[in-house]
Amino acid sequence: MKDFGFEKLNVWQKSRQVSLKIYKATIKFPKEEKFGLTSQMRRAAISISSNIAEGTGRHSQKDRARFTEIAFGSALELLNQCILSNDLEFLSEEKYVEIRSDLTEITAMLDGLYKSQLKN
Repeated sequence: MKDFGFEKLNVWQKSRQVSLKIYKATIKFPKEEKFGLTSQMRRAAISISSNIAEGTGRHSQKDRARFTEIAFGSALELLNQCILSNDLEFLSEEKYVEIRSDLTEITAMLDGLYKSQLKN
């Protein structure tokens, strides 16, 4: 089976792990949030790794950088949703701190990737 370039990127691997954490954490959210916060958080989490993957399929560095920028925005969107989830006590303090730390690492990695894409 062929491995694609994005699968080798640490930032894609890390963002994929965050998606799994978000899915597991949101299972415990109130049922009335199924089409609200739960859905939004899952889509934002998936968007990070999906945009990294899609960007690697683009031919120009400018296009790749744009998808990295979108992934960065999705990471910040997810962080905002985690903050709100913690405020509402849907997300435990421990899980919030863990995911926030992951997102801090992911955004730093995305920033480095973006800068390297613009440089080339």
